[in-house]
Amino acid sequence: MTTDSIAEAGAPGNNRGVTDQALDSINKQIIEHLQRDGRMSYATLAKTIGLSEAAVRQRVQRLLDHGLMQIVAVTDPLTLGFARQAMVGVKVLGDMRRIADEIAAIPEVDYVVICAGGYDMLVELVCTDDEHLLELLNDKIRAIDGVSATETFMYLKLAKQTYAWGTR
Repeated sequence: MTTDSIAEAGAPGNNRGVTDQALDSINKQIIEHLQRDGRMSYATLAKTIGLSEAAVRQRVQRLLDHGLMQIVAVTDPLTLGFARQAMVGVKVLGDMRRIADEIAAIPEVDYVVICAGGYDMLVELVCTDDEHLLELLNDKIRAIDGVSATETFMYLKLAKQTYAWGTR
């Protein structure tokens, strides 16, 4: 693999299987440093990794463009005026991908995963209050054709949220 390329890995969001097929060692270093400090400057990152600032800037942009990483501010919604946060287990009949896409289109949904086990998918909701949560559950999620059951798990306190798991 060339020193400044990302291997062809399909469309962003596709399961790539083996991480090494999508990333070289330099890109992995960039991701790991940005997971620890997403505000790290290109100059500092370049010095740490041993590349030029321009090369680091190009690599970061490619990682972003290919959907291999995002740089975002992580917050605790409960401290920002959203009084209700919940994980909802969803059971479905029919095409799980279609239903996951419909749920993902709801603005208050910030996490959707299709899974195995007691539920077909898990959905995280961020709501302003109980009435808002009821509206989302009753009028939006349970109204989707194919949703057969939901179970809501209310968040009382966010004890840990991190995205610094590194790369392999």
